Amino acid sequence: MQKIYVLLIGLLLLYVELPAQERWQQRINYEMEVDFDVSKHQFKGKQKIVYTNNSPDPLNKVFYHLYFNAFQPNSMMDVRSRTIADPDARVKDRISKLKEDEIGYHKVLSLKHDGKAVSYEVVGTILEVTLNKPIKPNSTATFEMTFESQVPVQIRRSGRDNKEGIDYSMSQWYPKMAEYDYEGWHAHPYIGREFHGVWGDFDVKITIDSAYTLGGTGYLQNPQDIGKGYQAADKAVKRPKGSRLTWHFKAPNVHDFMWAADRDYVHTQRTLENGTVLHFLYQPNVATNWEKLPGYMVKSFNLMNKTFGEYPYKQFSFIQGGDGGMEYPMATLVVGEGALHSLVGVSVHESIHNWYYGVLATNESMYPWMDEGFTTYAEDYVMDQLFETNADNPFAGNYRAYYFLVASGKQEPLSTHADHFEENRTYGISSYAMGALFLHQLSYVVGYETFLKGMKAYFEKWKFKHPNPTDFKRVMEKTADMELDWYFNYWIETTHTIDYGIKYVYGEGNKTKVTLEKVGKFPMPLDVWVTLKGGKLVRYYIPLEIMRGEKQENTEPALETVILSDWGWVYPTYTWTINHPASEIVAIEIDPTERMADVERSNNIYQQGKNIGVEGTVKK
Repeated sequence: MQKIYVLLIGLLLLYVELPAQERWQQRINYEMEVDFDVSKHQFKGKQKIVYTNNSPDPLNKVFYHLYFNAFQPNSMMDVRSRTIADPDARVKDRISKLKEDEIGYHKVLSLKHDGKAVSYEVVGTILEVTLNKPIKPNSTATFEMTFESQVPVQIRRSGRDNKEGIDYSMSQWYPKMAEYDYEGWHAHPYIGREFHGVWGDFDVKITIDSAYTLGGTGYLQNPQDIGKGYQAADKAVKRPKGSRLTWHFKAPNVHDFMWAADRDYVHTQRTLENGTVLHFLYQPNVATNWEKLPGYMVKSFNLMNKTFGEYPYKQFSFIQGGDGGMEYPMATLVVGEGALHSLVGVSVHESIHNWYYGVLATNESMYPWMDEGFTTYAEDYVMDQLFETNADNPFAGNYRAYYFLVASGKQEPLSTHADHFEENRTYGISSYAMGALFLHQLSYVVGYETFLKGMKAYFEKWKFKHPNPTDFKRVMEKTADMELDWYFNYWIETTHTIDYGIKYVYGEGNKTKVTLEKVGKFPMPLDVWVTLKGGKLVRYYIPLEIMRGEKQENTEPALETVILSDWGWVYPTYTWTINHPASEIVAIEIDPTERMADVERSNNIYQQGKNIGVEGTVKK
């Protein structure tokens, strides 16, 4: 009997959900010193890494990303851009035309593991390192590297001398240890898509010509040596031509480090009520709307902190650079030129990434929709309030993009790896639009207030822990008290679509029967609004049986709500009775809020005397 009891306890433990803090993840600390030669666009670097293996596995190899190697003719990024059906207009065949002094590269000069040299091989943008001895579980290893790098002409994100005249956009600029997690190593070749990194602390010293102003990830440690707006009591400091400065940054608990440098940067800053400092670095002669940007960004951060969770660092930097907009921990590179609304939009989007890419830090190569999509949703939410648009559906553009993709016949499952979508357009719509639509539609399933509560709970529970789709699902299930595996499976793993219609409406004396049909394969709960003569609205709510629950939602305007019996997903039709004669029913509409991504809305509406989208007729 005792053995049976022990066995039962063991089986029960298999199904206990481990709390977020129990999931292991690796830890890394970087110390780097960089000597930058601006005349050659090259730099020499020393790197020391203290790497902690918190996994249960001994590691016989490690991998580094060498991102600059992508900017060479015949690299994977080059070939991908020249062979994909719809190449990025910023790249096309530009990499194939780079000269020797225009390409990017990382050359590893030496590498030691715990003081002893190790063998390694450069394979494109990946450094494969074979260790002399394994890194045991729950142990720490030290890696020391010297390297030389050349900054490429700016093609995509990283590089020098971009079209706006920014000298250096230094992203993906150093040999970066690849992530190892419960899914194994993530040593993905760089073709211009997404990233994934190890949490750690960065201590970076950059020595460069004193004519340059720098900004980026981390807190500047020696503002008294620098000036350039980083000191409250700054005065213009004149330095001899050709003199050099060392900029010392520290960045705690981040998974990447970016910096930018330009001779013409103006540096300003604004402080939020909670003490967070926002830095702005830009060329005033090019970035003409940047003087107006700080006010909008203060409001954006305040909205994000209130609605989605508190930004945990003490500063953030908006830096003109790159080739549009790109997110990095504690900073973003943003294009300088453009109309105010466009500048604010890209700045809002890239800064919001620091909630989802920066702090939650899902593996965006595997789940780009959890980064780009969640960011796009929050961006649309914030922009609607910043510009007081008050749109009925601020996310409508994402729905239009999704409907276009479905109609094109080129949709791929949302679970597709970011690098492996067949077309750039499919990747873009899937990751951005479908990711945002996933959330707004989820608010339809669980109720809007419940959804917002869940979004904040998700951020608080999973920040700094690399959550995956199941982690997000479990937070939402607990918040909404319902099962959501069906929704996640259909939206992420399949290309099935939603299509519900009003099939029959017919009167039976003082009552009316309504039959709905499920045309698409994707099941959903339904809100059906009935308009009666005199203007009264009644909401009929049909839960899905597999939800094992019902949403709680305060609709606007407040409606009388009738909760009907569940609809089992295998049944093609559903019939219920309205306690009013057909003559009193002016209209019936499925999901008038248009949060449900129904691909054929023409059959969602019945209007008395018109029977729009209705197969049956009203019988007296």
